[in-house]
Formats: sequence, structure tokens, C-alpha cells
Amino acid sequence: MERIKTDILVIGAGSGGLSVAAGAVQMGASVVLLEDHKMGGDCLNYGCVPSKALIASGKAAWGQSHSEVYGVANVTPKVDYAAAKDHVQGVIAQIEPVDSQERFEGLGVRVIRERGRFISRTEVQAGDHVITARRVVIATGSSPFVPPIPGLDGVPYLTNETLWTLRHQPEHLLVIGGGPIGMEMAQAHRRLGSEVTVIEGASALGKDDPEMSAVVLEKLRGEGIAIEEEALAAEVRGKEGAIEVEVKDGRVFKGSHLLVAVGRSPNIDDLDLDKAGIKTNRAGIVVDSGLRTSNRGVYAIGDVAGGLQFTHVAGYHAGIVIRSAVLGLPAKAKTGHLPWATYTDPELAHVGLTEAQAKKEHGPKLEVVRFHYEHNDRALAERKAAGLIKVMVVRGRAVGVSIAGYQAGELINLWSLVLANNLKMSQVANMVSPYPTIGEVNKRAAGAYFSPRLFESDMVKRVVGLVQRWLP
Repeated sequence: MERIKTDILVIGAGSGGLSVAAGAVQMGASVVLLEDHKMGGDCLNYGCVPSKALIASGKAAWGQSHSEVYGVANVTPKVDYAAAKDHVQGVIAQIEPVDSQERFEGLGVRVIRERGRFISRTEVQAGDHVITARRVVIATGSSPFVPPIPGLDGVPYLTNETLWTLRHQPEHLLVIGGGPIGMEMAQAHRRLGSEVTVIEGASALGKDDPEMSAVVLEKLRGEGIAIEEEALAAEVRGKEGAIEVEVKDGRVFKGSHLLVAVGRSPNIDDLDLDKAGIKTNRAGIVVDSGLRTSNRGVYAIGDVAGGLQFTHVAGYHAGIVIRSAVLGLPAKAKTGHLPWATYTDPELAHVGLTEAQAKKEHGPKLEVVRFHYEHNDRALAERKAAGLIKVMVVRGRAVGVSIAGYQAGELINLWSLVLANNLKMSQVANMVSPYPTIGEVNKRAAGAYFSPRLFESDMVKRVVGLVQRWLP
């Protein structure tokens, strides 16, 4: 048994863990990194990267069959599903070296390809190694949650982890779960030629603003995706190629393949956290505002910390931990400026408070500003005019922004900056956007906030009248 002492021990080589390891070692700390599966974690291998690559394949196919509006004849795309999956794996392969064991060992990180588990408050065992660290960072991420639906364990089903091994295109894909993962994969497969039915127990895209979700859902239904809401799965039966999902009200949906996409579970079961005095709840590991656990020498970041489950949040958490555990500086994680996006077409993005949350928190002080894509010239030129931006403003500052439309995931970047730095709407309005760009949507939204104050104010008109009489 080898005993190792180090400054920082990172458990999990997903995006958050890798960021901590790279930052800490380059600042001079000694770092040990534990990973018993794939370097890069869920994001690289099963989540963000492969899903966006398959979405790109679907977009290419859709473009061929819907180009007539641009003066280019529609054609029926010849989709090779296996080749699309090769494209997915090719993208992963291009990114892999950045997350590889070789790269991190080159930086000076000791990488041990074993699962870590606590054997005391200060020790972690990984294979034949016992590691004692000044600080431990748990970054083990999450896995697909598989609900206890009767019959599901006897039927072949896919999750976001196993979908990427499928080489034959589903004739009819059933998707249990109408959240971001379910809707993204539903649209990608529909555009590649599969029939698709989404089965959602409550409301599809239910965590987003209903007004914005409606924009996306109308488009998805228009592409031929059957979206069944208030359809709680009660039983699954059948066999490979012939699967049935019966919902609580008796409706039965039939398909060839089944994708289960109903959420995520934190990866904490094999860590023996109780031996380290680390508290957990249903969402994951309990942390304070500085991402420390009930064991003050241990941090938890990313999905396993029970908050927003996004790769960029894990990266943000990594920066907080580096500041605290490596530099010894005070650092607290905030959530108000953390954006999220769903990469359907049109996209759906949000940062800060939703309209409902802002009304509850700010009451009559709240002003809601809307600007529709149909008034953006670039959106019209691209035939992408379905969508809108909605900005929740209190005393001249945005407290939340929701966007549904073309490039919403790109547009939300500006508003994350605005909320992170408590900028005023006037500062956004002062920005000059090149014409014609989709980015003008942001500036025009800020302009829509000031328009009533400038063009509908009797006081402004009186002042202008006086100025005009006195100007030489």
C-alpha cells in the first residue's frame, strides 16, 4: 500500500475536477487526481459534446430538406445514422487530448486511474494508494436517473450515456422526459428522419419561463414531434424494436426505441462519505456558500454539489475552490449570474430571475421589457424571426433575462456579464452593435426599456420644445 501526501486531492476528472487540477498545479500546489472511468467525464463523453455534435448532424439534414425559402431547391437528405455517430465520436476525439491523462501528467498532476473512497476524515483510498491531502475536492458529477417505472427493468432502454453506442437509426424513438436533454435529442432524431414521441409527466421544458417554452414547443411540434404533456409513465413493456409506454390516464404510446431522460442523480454512493463526516441530501452533497462540506477540509463542486447541473457551473465552482483552497482567499459561489441554455432550434436561454420569480421578489417595482426577433433585420434575412427576449428590470438594472430564439445561447452571454457586474440598462443601451447582427436584439431590448421614457413623456416633449425655441 502506497501512502501519498499532497496539497490538493481531486476526485473525478470531469470538467470541474480537471479545472481545479490544472489551475492548482500550475500555481505551484501538488495535486493528485483520481478517475476510474473516462477522462473528461460526462460532458465530453456522454453529454454536452456528443449531443451538440448530433444536433449539428440534424441541423445539416434539416437544412437540405428546408432550403426552398432561400431560393435553393429542397432535397431529401440521405442520412447515414452510423456515419452521424462517427461524426460525434470524431468531435470527441478532437477534444480528448485537452482532457487526457498525458496532458495532466505533463502539467505535473499525479493521475491515478482508480475510484476513490474515504476511509477517515482525512484519508482517501484509491486501489493500492492511501492519500492524505490538505484539501480534498469531490467532483464526481452525476449519472442519468432511471425512475422506478414498472416494467422498465425488463425492456431495453437508452440513456444519455448509452445512446452514443446505438448505430442503427430508431424508426420511432420514444422519449420519457421533456426536459432539455429529452427535447434536444428528440429534435435531433426527428431531423435525422426518425419518428419521435416525447412523453412528459408534467409540462415540457417546465423549468423555463412558459412564454419562452411555448416558442420552442410550437416549433418542435411543427417539425412533427409529438409532445405529450401531463403523461406520467405508469408502465413500460415490450421488447427490442417494439416498445410500449402506458401512461397514468391509460394512453399507450408505441415505438421502436426508448430513451429515458428524466433527470440526473449525484454520484456519491461509493464514496463512503459518512466515514469523512460529510453530510448529504437527496440533491447531493451539502455545501456552504464557499462550496465546503460539513468536513471543512473537503469541498464539493459541480453536479455532485446539488445545485445547477451544467458544465459551466462546474467550471465556475472550480475557480471558487482555487481561490479558497489554493490561494487561501475568501470566496463564495453565487447563482444570480449563472446562465443556462437548451440547444433546440430555436434555442432557449436564461439568466437571473424568471418573470414569475421577479414579480414575487420585487412586486410593483418590476418592469418587464420585451423585444421580438421579427423586428431584427438579420433574423428576417436568416428566416429566423420566431422568438423574443424578455428582460426583467428593477430600478434601471436587469435582474433576469429570458431568450427564446435563434442564437439565444450566444445572446445570453452579454446578460450574464450585465448581472455579474450589476450593470445598468443605460450601459447596455450605450453599446453599439454592428448592423445587421442578431446581437442587436440585446441592444434593442435595452432601447425598449428607455423608449417610453423618451417618446411618451410629456415632460421630455416640453423640454425639447423649449430647447428648440432657444437653439440658434
